[in-house]
Amino acid sequence: MKIDETSVLEFHEGGKVALKMPHPVKTVEDLCLAYTPGVGKAVLRLADHPEDAFRYTAKGHTVAVVSDGTAILGLGDRGPTAAIPVMEGKCVLFKSFAGVDAWPVVLDHCRVGGASTGKTDPQRVIDAVAMLAPMYGGINLEDIAGPACFEIEDTLTEMLDIPVFHDDQWGTAVIVLAAVRNYAIFAQKPFESLRVVINGAGAAGTRIRELLLAGGAAQVISCDSKGVIYKGRPCNQARHERIAEDTKCRTLEEALRGADVFVGVSVADCVKPEWLLTMAPNPAVFALANPNPEIRPEQAAGVMGDRPYVMATGRSDYPNQINNVLCFPFLFRGALDVHARKITPAMKLAAADALALAARTEASADTRALYAGESLTFGRDYVIPKPFDPTLLPTVATGVALAAMKDGVARTPLTDVKAYQEALTKEALALRGIG
Repeated sequence: MKIDETSVLEFHEGGKVALKMPHPVKTVEDLCLAYTPGVGKAVLRLADHPEDAFRYTAKGHTVAVVSDGTAILGLGDRGPTAAIPVMEGKCVLFKSFAGVDAWPVVLDHCRVGGASTGKTDPQRVIDAVAMLAPMYGGINLEDIAGPACFEIEDTLTEMLDIPVFHDDQWGTAVIVLAAVRNYAIFAQKPFESLRVVINGAGAAGTRIRELLLAGGAAQVISCDSKGVIYKGRPCNQARHERIAEDTKCRTLEEALRGADVFVGVSVADCVKPEWLLTMAPNPAVFALANPNPEIRPEQAAGVMGDRPYVMATGRSDYPNQINNVLCFPFLFRGALDVHARKITPAMKLAAADALALAARTEASADTRALYAGESLTFGRDYVIPKPFDPTLLPTVATGVALAAMKDGVARTPLTDVKAYQEALTKEALALRGIG
């Protein structure tokens, strides 16, 4: 699909988000109910019962998509104004895929007294988000550069009583875990026995490692631009020591020898094709750098020949796209529907398990029609589902909601799980224009 600048700018003309009123104001009575004098009664109700904000305001189904523009897609630090199209886009995905209302919130935290300091200040972001949090049922952090993003998410998670989720950290991690689980099944290798190498120790790479370990992986080696992050490495920083492994490997090439899985969240063309031949039989190569992966699928195919392997990228023009839209809309929907106080590790694992199951389930005719010519049967080219699969909303959201209930962070537990799933199934089909 060719996407030129003119068509993109025409699509974005006037912005991509707007308010839709669930209660239109058409009469004098409507006006009295929506605003003064009627609204005063709602004010007094919430003053006495703050938890009722989830019922009598938009809080319970609205997410703030927050960015400071310091790490926009693969374009780097372009500032908060340049971040608006991406944040609007995230809001469109929330609504289109999971029926969640979302609003872009971009923060010019580097500006003090009218002038830009040019420095990232995590505390200013934390303070700003904490101040606006009462309006929202969840906070989706987006395109915030590391290492500040770790401090911001961790601090806000402790401070606030609503879910805080940095998609660049955890969204990719959830989807990678799902894909690795399915790869292990397809390759007939015990998940716990997999030897995984991650290239990239930023937000995504760090959290992918954490979630793989939480999911049962035992051997995960991380690399950065200086090579393997091993214990005692002279150039290690404090955050490196937390992910350093006791290994004799010093380079990415050495780490890949005998590895079952490669996960790249780094830079283009950093993996030489011949290195794949040194990996374990039937390996998985997840080259996720965008727009140009660590190794192109054509290069992998050229060197692997008839040897079995699984290939994934972050691009939509190849099979097995690791796309964050597979995670965040559905994960937040499940969290919002039970008014969760936070997103726990178990909720992330539940989302990954649901995504993995979706790829092992026969795709519907409607889903197949959207992806004509592609194999949507579990196997080498289909270890992760497609975003337009309508089963994702009921399966992922339900798994997340149940995990929230089990962890005791759900304010409003589900009373009828089957009815909830059935309602989400109908809503998913409606969102896709099916039925």
